[in-house]
Amino acid sequence: MEFREEHVAFRKVMRDFANAEIAPFAREWDRTKTFPLDAVAKMADLGLFGLPVDERYGGSNSDFTTLCIAIEELGRVDQSMAITLEAAVGLGINPIAEFGTEEQKERWLPDLVEGRSLAAFGLTEPDAGSDAGATRTKADLVDGEWVINGSKAFITNSGTGITSLVTITARTGPGEISTIVVPTDTPGFHVEPAYDKMGWHASDTHPLRFDDCRVPEGNLLGERGQGFRQFLATLDDGRIAIAALAVGVVQSCLDESIAYAKERISFGKEIGAYQAIAFKIADLEVAVEAARLLTYKAAWLKDTGQPYKHAAARAKLFATEAAVNAAREATQIFGGSGFLNDSLVARHYRDAKVLEIGEGTSEIQRLVIARGLGLPVR
Repeated sequence: MEFREEHVAFRKVMRDFANAEIAPFAREWDRTKTFPLDAVAKMADLGLFGLPVDERYGGSNSDFTTLCIAIEELGRVDQSMAITLEAAVGLGINPIAEFGTEEQKERWLPDLVEGRSLAAFGLTEPDAGSDAGATRTKADLVDGEWVINGSKAFITNSGTGITSLVTITARTGPGEISTIVVPTDTPGFHVEPAYDKMGWHASDTHPLRFDDCRVPEGNLLGERGQGFRQFLATLDDGRIAIAALAVGVVQSCLDESIAYAKERISFGKEIGAYQAIAFKIADLEVAVEAARLLTYKAAWLKDTGQPYKHAAARAKLFATEAAVNAAREATQIFGGSGFLNDSLVARHYRDAKVLEIGEGTSEIQRLVIARGLGLPVR
């Protein structure tokens, strides 16, 4: 597989940006659990939040492959900033761009594309994770307003200083799930304290609560009762983007391991001279190439208008499990140094695990793949 010339050029831009504006500060953001608004502003200045958005709303109308390259290159140096971009575009902007009315797009997209504000997507609940159909949050239509009650869990970008709206799923009738846009300044919208997470320390993640939260009837996104279909489509895109995030981890673990194996001396030799280390690194190289091919094939299928649900699940499953394995093996290669939080591979080790969970667990991906093969699995 070969990338187009513009993709290669954009990757260089992203790598230079990530190395200069993200990598030098990522360890401190992680240590202090700081969401860096200045870095988000620099990402916005580069046009990253508007990559796949139509030019009418301030975007650059780039293809999905370009967005995946941006996420991969950010993920190589800092998973927190990469997931901030992935969630802001894939989960925040994409549902509005895909399912919104013209009025909704004109109202909300320009600020989101310019990075003046961020949007989140509220799907998961305390009792509705992989079983998203078990959603309990309710929205009752009363006098031209949706009255929302319920809660959401593990919502990325939901409590930053520039978060302006959250698109949520809610039950709007018996057996009916719809998506509704909720501005964050709406009375009854509550952002609960941030989670104390194992990784992604510089990423913003909160539970949300809705107490008689009222928004206009016109904040319904798409058709009433089509929320389940909408979020499944949103997750298909998100799975490719998360796979790109995982590719960044594997590539970084490979790069870091090669450099360390050439400089670390043990028993009078560079440790890369020993098969035990060299073979681990060889496996990392195979893993990153396989993960990248699966990921960008899925992105290419989406870009060319072909079915990609099955390919997205394959990419997400393989790339995220490869990332967890790569982080573990890289930490082993680094030995005691890899156990220190100052080490990039240690941060990848903490960050990578959630990739197998968010936007569809590995088990869900296997279920999607098996069903795609015609198996009657449940």
